[in-house]
Amino acid sequence: MDIANTPASPDTTATLADAPPEPKDPPVIRREDYKPFPWTIAKTRLDFELGLEKTRITSKLSVAPNEQAETSDSILLNGDGIEPLAISVDGEAVNDWTMQEGNLVLPLSQAAHELEIVTQIDPSANSQLMGLFASNGMLCTQCEAEGFRRITFFPDRPDVLSTYTIRMSGPKDKFPVLLCNGNNTDSGENADGTHWAEWHDPWPKPSYLFALVAGQLVANSDTFTTMSGREVELNIWVREADLSRTDHAVESLKKSMKWDEEVFGREYDLDLYNIVAVSDFNMGAMENKGLNVFNTKYVLADPETATDGDFDAVEGVIAHEYFHNWSGNRVTCRDWFQLSLKEGFTVLRDQLFSQDMQGEAVKRIEDVRILRAAQFPEDSGPLAHPIRPDSYREISNFYTATVYNKGAEVIRMMRTMAGEERFRQGTDLYFDRHDGEAATCEDFVTAIEDGASLDLEKFRQWYRQAGTPKVSVSLDHEDDTALLTLKQTVPATPGQPDKQPMPIPLRLALFDRESGKHDGEELVVLDEAESTLAFSGFAKPPVLSINRGFSAPVSIDREVSGEDLVFLAAHDDDPFARYEATQDLAVRHLVAAASGDGLSEEARGLGRADILKAFSSTLADTSLDDSMRGELLSLPGQTYLAEQIEQADPGRIQDEREGLKTWLGQQLERELVSLHERATEVPFGFSQEARGSRKVKTAALIYLAASNPELASKLAAAQYEAADNMTDRQGALAVLSGLGTAARTDKLIDYHRRYKGNELVIDKWFAIQASSLHPSVLEHVKALADHPDFTIKNPNRVRSLYMAFAASPHAFHAVDGEGYRMIADLILALDPINPQTAARFVSPLGRWRRIEEGRSAMMREQLERIVAAPNLSRDTAEQVTRSLG
Repeated sequence: MDIANTPASPDTTATLADAPPEPKDPPVIRREDYKPFPWTIAKTRLDFELGLEKTRITSKLSVAPNEQAETSDSILLNGDGIEPLAISVDGEAVNDWTMQEGNLVLPLSQAAHELEIVTQIDPSANSQLMGLFASNGMLCTQCEAEGFRRITFFPDRPDVLSTYTIRMSGPKDKFPVLLCNGNNTDSGENADGTHWAEWHDPWPKPSYLFALVAGQLVANSDTFTTMSGREVELNIWVREADLSRTDHAVESLKKSMKWDEEVFGREYDLDLYNIVAVSDFNMGAMENKGLNVFNTKYVLADPETATDGDFDAVEGVIAHEYFHNWSGNRVTCRDWFQLSLKEGFTVLRDQLFSQDMQGEAVKRIEDVRILRAAQFPEDSGPLAHPIRPDSYREISNFYTATVYNKGAEVIRMMRTMAGEERFRQGTDLYFDRHDGEAATCEDFVTAIEDGASLDLEKFRQWYRQAGTPKVSVSLDHEDDTALLTLKQTVPATPGQPDKQPMPIPLRLALFDRESGKHDGEELVVLDEAESTLAFSGFAKPPVLSINRGFSAPVSIDREVSGEDLVFLAAHDDDPFARYEATQDLAVRHLVAAASGDGLSEEARGLGRADILKAFSSTLADTSLDDSMRGELLSLPGQTYLAEQIEQADPGRIQDEREGLKTWLGQQLERELVSLHERATEVPFGFSQEARGSRKVKTAALIYLAASNPELASKLAAAQYEAADNMTDRQGALAVLSGLGTAARTDKLIDYHRRYKGNELVIDKWFAIQASSLHPSVLEHVKALADHPDFTIKNPNRVRSLYMAFAASPHAFHAVDGEGYRMIADLILALDPINPQTAARFVSPLGRWRRIEEGRSAMMREQLERIVAAPNLSRDTAEQVTRSLG
């Protein structure tokens, strides 16, 4: 499942008014308490009589005692907000069942049985978008992690695997298309205007992978021939008006299938692969076996309505969900503590795929930037947890950047230490050993250990410990020897005050200052608290390039001069290390300026001069492609800068960062205008050159907007008007949105008029304004919340406005605390409607300990206001309680 918190489109789904208030303190579930379920369910048969307001489900379960578990004289079937209408055992109606906290408990003798349970639900009232829900006249499911229990009573846990046979029936005029997991085995029509379809999935799966879709849809269809010669039918199902924007999704799917065969040896295992685009979805997409359900944002794309980043996201998310067919479906999780087993591994797989499709250098930088913006703050805050947590109250709160993104980095480190070939041997062994099983993180590590002949005993600490390790680096020179001293510390995190050293693989190179070259890269694994390494053959002190390619998800604290960083920014042959050197120059300067210690005018000038040298080198280097040039011209984000300061003042960080942008724009105005002019001459296309030109075009405008708003407004307005693609138009509008010029209002009105009715593009319109640098952004967000196009009932529209706002330190950290109140008000309003989405807005407020005293008190005050609210969902209550604890 992809958890991207990105915008999508609105909905008219009603509130689940009859839902009972949830307890604020649900029981703690601990990994150490895991026990196998006492019963197996070999076969599951479900009969759906479909309706938007009333859907009736008849469930037939073939159960038998589990020989691998403790015996039980009853079976507990999970339920959430449902009641049984009828229950029978082996064909006989029974009444000796009880309800226990929403779950059905049914006495059973130690023998095989056939259970039949009838339930009835109202999909139109399901505003949580978990289970079976209605979306603009269509029925759709989302069952991960615990949504299946909102449909029927079942052991809703990932280690209970069953084969599913489904019969669906309903009005043909409302639901002409009936889709489910697996293969369509039969269908027919009834005289009363209803029709039916039967589906069978031959591969045992847990309930969280169940999917059903019924509605008025059309398909963009194609085929793929697997490496063994089987032909697979591919369908991307959308509403008819969206069909023209699905070609990129089809091609992305075919590329994913081919790549997974070539790189990981994984072949698709059904005759049919369906993807359905849904307007209302809590997540980005879901990997249900053979029937993926997607947020429309990750399916629909054409140059007029999607940016280059959108095209990349569609390709990457489609790949992610497809790769889950093996890393998540064929081998699934034993329990939810093992979530990173499927998600961390699959994120790595989609990252490697995207590197091959888009280019390794820029993709790696993008992945690290996401990690630092989302996961590093999580690792240093009250919500820190290992990639394999030890306990939870609400599992939906653990679909985190730590589990996904850090999980991917941990597996990438194993790949780095093993090498690509031996890592592939390890993954082959993992799939062979555990195909058809519910496995653990330990199973994966052991398979890599055995298959790659690698000792990973100490490495297992990465699964146990939270926190981002810090590696202190110093380089000394004696005679002809360079002495490299490395020290690691892992900070204390909630529940883990004392940490052990972890193996940290660091790719490094030592550059000769005069030639600008090095004699080769080395891989060093720091597995102790401190280590000193000697490198001979250096008559003069070399320049160190370390953590090349971001070989480990750590924070590097290195003793290095500005001169050496300028050298690396100009000469390093590792693209990430070159980017990192440029970033380090800016981070060093901005942190010192904003940390409260201040900088002398001389020190401020020296810092800026080094940054200017690096930027000038980047602008002048004709060997660079523009995609990489765009990365090298970026400044570190405010959230990442705040992470470098014990108690950050967001206002000072904002002022210093904008001041540096202004100064660089002034110093480089001629070069930036020239860059914009050159890039404007490149015609639209999907080549690397064309994509890069669009990237640097807007990058130049960003600096010019800070230093010369009048000139930037003129150039941005011209770019907007001339744009023949969304990348150029959105880039220009984003720059204009932060300026107080007439062109700003004019283009915002034009953009809305031009794209009215296209929900994905209107989401961009909301997000652009909510994240702008305009001094009145708070007032703009309040006005947008009252806009006719805004609705709180759709998570994607909510994110497009409020998540963009919360991610913008300029607005969120307003000095009077209004930004904090706004997010707290949203959480309280959203929680009764969609608690899962509401809970995701808590973490920005939860950073209060790392913020200066005045703002910190106001953030905490809002958290206390939220937790005091009556009937708070367990999703939100857990996040707020942990943030305050």
